[in-house]
Amino acid sequence: MRKAILLGCLLMGALTMRSADLGKPVTWDSKSLIIDGHRVCPVMGEIHYSRVPADEWQREVRKMREGGVTMIATYIFWNHIEEKAGIFRWDGQRDLRRFLEICKQEQMPVVLRLGPFCHGEVRNGGIPDWVFGLTSNPSPLRATLLPSGGRKGEGSSKPISLRSTDPVFLSLVEKLYRQIFTQVQGLQWKDGGPVIAAQFDNEYRGRGEYLMALKQIALKIGFDLPFYTRTGWPELRTPVPYGAMLPLYGDYADGFWDKEVTEGCGNYYKAFNFKTFRSSTAIGTDLLGKQDAKLNKGDEQYPYFTCELGGGMATAYHRRPYVYPEDAYSMALVKLGSGSNLLGYYMYHGGTNPDGVLHTLNEVQTSPGTANNDLPVCTYDFQAPLGEFGQPYPQYYMLRPLHLFMQDFGETLAPMEASFPAPQDLKRGQDDALRWAVRSLGDSGFIFINNYERFQQLTAKRQQLTACGVTLPRLTVPTGCMAFFPVNIAGIRYATAQLVARRDGKLYLMQIPGIPTTIALQSGKTLKNVKAKGTETPVYANICLLTREQAERLFLSEKIKDNSEKLTEFSKVKDAGPLRTIKKGKAKVAEAPSEQDWNDAAVYRIALSSDIIHQPSALLGITYRGDCARLYANGRLVADNFYYGRPFLYGLWRLPKDCTELELRILPLQPEAPIYLPREADRTAGEAVTNIEIINMQ
Repeated sequence: MRKAILLGCLLMGALTMRSADLGKPVTWDSKSLIIDGHRVCPVMGEIHYSRVPADEWQREVRKMREGGVTMIATYIFWNHIEEKAGIFRWDGQRDLRRFLEICKQEQMPVVLRLGPFCHGEVRNGGIPDWVFGLTSNPSPLRATLLPSGGRKGEGSSKPISLRSTDPVFLSLVEKLYRQIFTQVQGLQWKDGGPVIAAQFDNEYRGRGEYLMALKQIALKIGFDLPFYTRTGWPELRTPVPYGAMLPLYGDYADGFWDKEVTEGCGNYYKAFNFKTFRSSTAIGTDLLGKQDAKLNKGDEQYPYFTCELGGGMATAYHRRPYVYPEDAYSMALVKLGSGSNLLGYYMYHGGTNPDGVLHTLNEVQTSPGTANNDLPVCTYDFQAPLGEFGQPYPQYYMLRPLHLFMQDFGETLAPMEASFPAPQDLKRGQDDALRWAVRSLGDSGFIFINNYERFQQLTAKRQQLTACGVTLPRLTVPTGCMAFFPVNIAGIRYATAQLVARRDGKLYLMQIPGIPTTIALQSGKTLKNVKAKGTETPVYANICLLTREQAERLFLSEKIKDNSEKLTEFSKVKDAGPLRTIKKGKAKVAEAPSEQDWNDAAVYRIALSSDIIHQPSALLGITYRGDCARLYANGRLVADNFYYGRPFLYGLWRLPKDCTELELRILPLQPEAPIYLPREADRTAGEAVTNIEIINMQ
């Protein structure tokens, strides 16, 4: 069980990942970002600063950097900072300026996703309840904000229209943006600060005039950034002017938002095939409905960037996907092979919802701006490469070789065009051909292969691959194989190993399990059946060949855990009461338990010794089965979990100093409930705790 959670801990300081110097000139063209005259292929990782305690920010930003992230994205949730009208909060973990100052210290560029609508599985998509209240009876505000009490010909009682060019709504947005600017001023890119770009709204499908109105407000206030972005899905009803905002795309391996409760529903399988279409038709189907595989006319003239490549997936009450590290790696490799020159992960780092004053701040079916799903009150772990408490999941390591490659060879890769010798429009599980693509420029390039699809067992393929006039030896590509091979790159004519990095005069390659390594040099020498020797012993001249595990930890200062575990004392003090009736709610999916329902949960007491709980690395791991669980400290809810087959985790360093006992509540699983549980979950009716342990992350 331990290895499924954490593969080790990070000790910072041995390597500073190279990132662009803040403030250097930034431009873009149809291929890539260009920083200080050099093409770059950034790795952007999403972390929501207001979902992470402020005293953990610096440590977690460093972990992201060591994972290969070279740019951060973060939402600014309106209802996190103005839950009550006119009362803005920039204190504690809402202190955006302090977060940006830390990013400046760590030389980490930041993309601010400004809203006003963000989604992010936050209540109302981040729009405060009081704003929704104005849609039914906003006359006092309209009379205050507009001298005439409204637009010409309309009465003062006309409701405001959200996410539109309604002047009253835009006046509220302007107040929001002005408040955000107080946190950003002096920290923009032109000032030598980290803020390199801003996104307007999110997943908007209306008229481009609205997005342009948001940009004009931002420019008027003083936002002056190298570039601006929008989500490239769904298709806008009318476009924005060319160059005003770069469209960014996404893909996910599965989605909690789907209303079906079966395995493998939706068309997420398309994310595992190389294709020219940049976006996804599976994102946010609960809000956006059916989407055509179509971009706005002219969007192909922009560089191919992503902002929401699924590093994991959240769990909703009715649908609880279990995402595998191979899912994240395969999608990233496929996007890179399909032409993307910025890999942006949503999420790269999980988090915990802050406490609300008026409401909990999680997405729920019953909110006025319903987004159709019941999410946990506290946890937003997202199964991300770095989880809710900064714990690294396997994909954190698995993705690092890709990220190192993008740092060291981004300038080489960025101008390369993608071509697609294999079929693009495949059916689910189609297994009659190898999935592969080529990125090339002149006689140099990379051959990308992906013999993996979520929930499918693709068979081994025997094939000879050709690119840039070079033919590789006939290969048997194993089941689940994901890799790319260089052609006429860095003195290598071709290699059946993956290029990882170029540092200090050495070239690092990663051997691919199941494929014999051949390295043919441009000098004419060919090395056959080469075996990995590690980072210190070249296999020839300056070429080092690594195993996958060695490549995943290349340049990473780390101490691997001895997996020692300490069993924590716990006891059951109350059996579960009568089973609740699970109904479908406003969005026609199963409703999460109410506060009253938790009174009938089974109750366990967990004793903690004071010498453990205040260590900055002590993680509580609860292995249980049931429907869902909650953790209370001194009577206050501190963590929750919708059961989906993985342990329930909690960072004990966040507990109050006087807390030496926790209360765990578990509601029993009802096998006939209209919820999706993954194959990894124990579907036995009822509830039980099998183990509670302290996991030392150092």
